[in-house]
Amino acid sequence: MTPDNPLLPVEPGYRNVLRARLAAFWGPLTLAAIIFDQAILPGRQFHGALTVAVPLFALIALTSVPQRVYRRLGYRLTDRLLQSVHGWLFHVDTLVPFVRVQHIDVTRGPLDKMFGTASLVVHTAGTHNSIVTVNGLAPDTASQIRDTIREHIRSDFE
Repeated sequence: MTPDNPLLPVEPGYRNVLRARLAAFWGPLTLAAIIFDQAILPGRQFHGALTVAVPLFALIALTSVPQRVYRRLGYRLTDRLLQSVHGWLFHVDTLVPFVRVQHIDVTRGPLDKMFGTASLVVHTAGTHNSIVTVNGLAPDTASQIRDTIREHIRSDFE
């Protein structure tokens, strides 16, 4: 990373996408824990513990994890490569030279549409780590990056 071309942050709305994905995981798990606690554990020593602990843990996860993940996301586009950085527990810094790119997709799921984000999916030559995804981009930004890489690939073959 150079000072004149720093990593760019992803869209702030991507925090909401992360929060919604976590809620989709923790919601059913919390409900199952409460039902299990109330239906199976009455009269036992730990009755009520799951009803309190699982929703509390879910609330902590929903408030802290999306911000931590968001702060560690970034990307950079130079005249020869795309850099993608992500990872909270495991830091991943991926460099994709344009000459290795096979094709590029811009994807938007329902949550992306709801919160105004998109993902750039870059397919590269090779088998190991041949798909690089940059999540949380603005749809226009993702399209611009795709077009920039596509133009560079075309000029390489002409």
